[in-house]
Amino acid sequence: MSIDKFTALKSLIANTEADAVKFYEKGNKAAGTRVRKAMQDIKALAQDIRLNVQEAKNSDDAAE
Repeated sequence: MSIDKFTALKSLIANTEADAVKFYEKGNKAAGTRVRKAMQDIKALAQDIRLNVQEAKNSDDAAE
C-alpha cells in the first residue's frame, strides 16, 4: 500500500465538507443524504487502510 489511499481519504473528507455545512447550517436534506453516502465511503476506505497497515505491520513482525 502506498500513501495514495490515505491521500484519497483526506480528499474525500475535504470534498464532503461543503455538503456537511449545507446540511448542518442550512438544513438541506439532500446534502445530508450525500454526507451519509460519503461517510459510508470514508468508513470503507478507512477500514481498507487499517487492514493494510495491520497486514504490513504483521509481515514486518514475522520477518524479525
